[in-house]
Amino acid sequence: MFSPLMQSVIEREKLPVLSADTLDDFAREAGDMVLMVGGDWRRHVEVNDLAVILPEIIKASNGHLTGAVLERDSERKIQTRFRFNRYPVLIFLRNGGYLGHIQKILDWQDYITEINAILAREPHDPPPYEFPAGCAPAQASR
Repeated sequence: MFSPLMQSVIEREKLPVLSADTLDDFAREAGDMVLMVGGDWRRHVEVNDLAVILPEIIKASNGHLTGAVLERDSERKIQTRFRFNRYPVLIFLRNGGYLGHIQKILDWQDYITEINAILAREPHDPPPYEFPAGCAPAQASR
C-alpha cells in the first residue's frame, strides 16, 4: 500500500506501477528510466518527499527519462537484485541495464549533478552490497 500522497502522484502523473516480474520487460523498452522504490511510508518519512520530487526529475529530463514506481510487494526482491540498503531509493536503468541509484533526499542541484553522472555511465552490475556502519556480518569461525 502506497501513502495517500504517493498514490495521488501515481494517478496524477500516470506513472506505471511495476512488479519484480514486469520490471525487465518494461525497462528494456523504456530507454533511460528512473524507478522509485519507496519502502514503508510510515517508517521512512522521506517517501512522500521523493514522491513529490520524482515527477520533477522526470519533467527536468525533457522526455529523456521514463518514470515508474515499484509495487510494495516487490521491494525486497528488487533490493536484493540492485543491492541498496536504504529506502526510499531511485534506481536508474538503461534498456534494462543498471546505471546507478540514489538512496537519499538531496538538494535539487545535487540531484541534477548525480543524475547526470549516473546517465553518463554505461550499464554495469550493481555494486556489492554495503552493510550500514556497525552492522557488518559476523566473520566466519575458523
